[in-house]
Amino acid sequence: MSIEILSVRQVKAARAMLGWSAHDLARESGISYPTIARLEAGDGDLGGRQSTIDAIRTALEAAGIEFTNGGQPGVRLRKG
Repeated sequence: MSIEILSVRQVKAARAMLGWSAHDLARESGISYPTIARLEAGDGDLGGRQSTIDAIRTALEAAGIEFTNGGQPGVRLRKG
């Protein structure tokens, strides 16, 4: 899937925009809650296996999140 880097802050911001808890993200992504909690405990780039990052990204994007990268990484809700 994607090889773009996601930051912990982007994932947390995306969850906040959706009103999701870490448990919600775990359920929607198929990644265990302890793994989500461990990944979100840090700062900087989201660690873990690429397949884990892809599952998190896919779940958030399916819920309407767009990740912006480049000079000013962030998140926004998809229009429409």
